[in-house]
Parts: sequence; structure tokens; C-alpha cells
Amino acid sequence: MTQIDFYTGVEDKMHTACRLAAKAYSLNLRVMVFCSEAESAHRFDRLLWTTPATGFIPHCFSGDPLAPVTPVIVDHDSGDSSHDQVLLNLRAEWPPFFSRFQRLIEIVTLNDEDKANARERYKFYRDRGYEIRTHDLSKADQ
Repeated sequence: MTQIDFYTGVEDKMHTACRLAAKAYSLNLRVMVFCSEAESAHRFDRLLWTTPATGFIPHCFSGDPLAPVTPVIVDHDSGDSSHDQVLLNLRAEWPPFFSRFQRLIEIVTLNDEDKANARERYKFYRDRGYEIRTHDLSKADQ
């Protein structure tokens, strides 16, 4: 069954997603980042070129011929990926194909609309019997 983790209390969803993708990459995990639309996918792609500042996270878009051998895939459309380890969801709604992944990461900002959408996703997963872990990142800096 898919392991689901919610990271809450986040100020910047994209930067947090980059940090989590970088951590997964450092653990030799393959990640698919599921963005809400093409613009956010391209913004995430650009951000990965500079996060971390002194490193590089190999990544490409899902339709790229190198996608099957690239550790981090950025997608906004199909959810089609040869990866099945980590799905990082940046959409407001739950990804319909999440259950084929070993782990699903949800990031929740301080924005009220984002929190309301996250509550709906949380409820959706919980009602289907998934165990959900929550990590409050607002307390991480204290």
C-alpha cells in the first residue's frame, strides 16, 4: 500500500518540493513531480537547476526520451512514468494514479485555499484506508 506523507506549515511549496526531490535523489529514489499545469512544471524545472545551489538534480519532462533513466521526472499532464517509487503531488486534487507509487508526498502551504484542498485530499486517502503521516515543517526551524 502507498505510504502517504503530508508536509504542512510550508511557506513556499515549490522550494519545499525541490528540497524533498533533492533529498529523495540523494537516497537514490526515483521521483515524479506532478504539477498542476505546464507553466508550473516549467517553473519547477527552472528551480531544479538552482536547487541545491552547489549541486545538480538530474531531471527531465515525462515525454523526454531520457525519462526512463532520469531520477526526477516533471509532469503536468499524463502521469505517465516508468517511475513508481515517489510521487510528489503539487496539484490541488489527488492524482488518480497515486496508488501505483510506493510513496506519495503532499505539501501544504499556509494559504487557506491550499489548506482546504489538502484537507479534501487527506480525507480522500483516509477514507480509503491509507495510513497518513504528517510532518509540520513550521516547527522544523525552531
